[in-house]
Amino acid sequence: MPEVDAFTRPYWGAAAEGRLLLRRCRAAGCGVTHHYPREFCPSCWSEDVVWEQATGRATLYTWSVVHRNDLPPFGDRVPYVAAVVELAEGPRMMTEIIDRPADALRIGMPLVVRFRQDGDGRQGGDGAGGAGYVVPVFAPA
Repeated sequence: MPEVDAFTRPYWGAAAEGRLLLRRCRAAGCGVTHHYPREFCPSCWSEDVVWEQATGRATLYTWSVVHRNDLPPFGDRVPYVAAVVELAEGPRMMTEIIDRPADALRIGMPLVVRFRQDGDGRQGGDGAGGAGYVVPVFAPA
């Protein structure tokens, strides 16, 4: 499960509210939007980066069906579709595809973000074991 710290708390808090946040660089001449959240721009290394709400739209870039995963909590979910989606804002994101069988998936298909409660129902605040998390997953649009 993810570790929530002072830097990532806005991301996980927004997810709990049903919003997906990305980071965008405000440096002159850059403006790159990126995911996973970092404290600096991976393009120009500027630290002038802010949180922005994403549209929640994406397209399917690639996927794989996971039939075996011994790590909790994933073992109870197999088979599931692990995927990389290309967000409307540009960056790619690793996620899970829900609400569609794998044989019906197609590269480039439109997707929309959904949010799933994982764990015990409590939003993790300090990375302590057992806490739940709301995670972004994607479904066909």
